[in-house]
Amino acid sequence: MLTIPFNKLSSLIRTVCGIALFLVAAPPALAAETLTTEEARIRLLPGDLPAAGYFTLRNTGDADVILVGAQSPAFGSVEMHRSVDRDGVASMQPVEQIELAAGEQIAFAPQGYHLMLMQRARPLAIGEEVEVTLLFEDAQRLIVTFQTVSPASL
Repeated sequence: MLTIPFNKLSSLIRTVCGIALFLVAAPPALAAETLTTEEARIRLLPGDLPAAGYFTLRNTGDADVILVGAQSPAFGSVEMHRSVDRDGVASMQPVEQIELAAGEQIAFAPQGYHLMLMQRARPLAIGEEVEVTLLFEDAQRLIVTFQTVSPASL
């Protein structure tokens, strides 16, 4: 029968628990190697009106990815939407997820997919940079720096 002194057993348990805690608390993998963005802009409207986020997302990896949301410390709420024109009537619809195949790209642009950024945490000015984290189904995250722009510039 194997006997382990209590102090050695206690040390072993602490080590195993520490490793387990690290694995659980470790931040999700960053997607920087295979996901890139271009032209990240936030159309900033006056006052507390919602802003819109536009960018191009490119998947340079070998696996498909699914974008499931976004968040930003500058806004209380960030949602994915799509503008739709049916029979001459324009509307916005919430989007739960967007699939992006390996080697493909998708444009978030006016009259298409876009981020709706609501409930500003602080006043923002044209020309400021705002961080937005894109969230993916497999727990990947991509931090993107957006430039705030005037609605007239789009």
